[in-house]
Amino acid sequence: MVQTTVGPTEQVREVVQAVVEALREPKTEEASPLVAANSFEAEALRAEIIHVGRKLWQRQYVDGNGGNISVRLGSKYVLCTPTLMSKGDLGPADICLSDLNGNILAGDRLRTSELLLHLEIYKANANARAIVHCHPPYATAFAITGTTPPIGLISEYEVFIGPVAVAPYETPGTQAFAETVLPFVQDHNTILLANHGIVCWSDTVTHAEYLIEIFDTYCKTYLIAQQIGKPLNTIPDCKLQDILALKQRMGLPDARLANMPASTCKASPEDTAKMERLVEQVVARLETRESD
Repeated sequence: MVQTTVGPTEQVREVVQAVVEALREPKTEEASPLVAANSFEAEALRAEIIHVGRKLWQRQYVDGNGGNISVRLGSKYVLCTPTLMSKGDLGPADICLSDLNGNILAGDRLRTSELLLHLEIYKANANARAIVHCHPPYATAFAITGTTPPIGLISEYEVFIGPVAVAPYETPGTQAFAETVLPFVQDHNTILLANHGIVCWSDTVTHAEYLIEIFDTYCKTYLIAQQIGKPLNTIPDCKLQDILALKQRMGLPDARLANMPASTCKASPEDTAKMERLVEQVVARLETRESD
């Protein structure tokens, strides 16, 4: 019988492979709640939630212990903020791990009572991966009147949000309250909650917070413009159709896309390029603000 010897290179390779396999983090879908809660992915998402919570507090979009943030962790879990805690004071240990039924699986605190709202959105729209709910003053001013600001005034707003919906009032924290958004969550990434505040969903916590900023600033700008006493100039309908076409290509929701008519004016390649540059500029501006 011929014996073969394993050379140094092969030995090193085997050792490295064994170490890598031992350290391999299981997929979140396969992990137990404890493993998922302590994964590298969960750690990064907690840090993002904490950062966004401080931004919300600094921008006065939340007061007291108001507002809540959540994000999907794989297909089985959700990380969310706790109840009765300022979003400006969050730490890693405060973030809760929940399943899609609202059961707390890990964390030192009780989950927000409004997690039910987030869970209904996640279940209804697979594109929703992160959700921010808060009470920005200009947006909430519209919420308590049950109205929305007019559309067609600012291009950035049209690209990222467009028409918003108003969900009817229900007692916050209840299942009935959570279900008020269901008629709107497919076609709107931004929903006013009557007599309460606003909820936005996106692919990341940071991007959901961007929508809050864009919407509240739009409401503020519209209210200031009204005080000038001059007629408001609106974007021409044909140019709005160009924006809708861009949103469709980008995969952004808009209730108008279901019945989008053909554009009545021809968009040149230059116009299309300008619109795409506009999107890039807005994103860059938001990201610059994020890093300041």
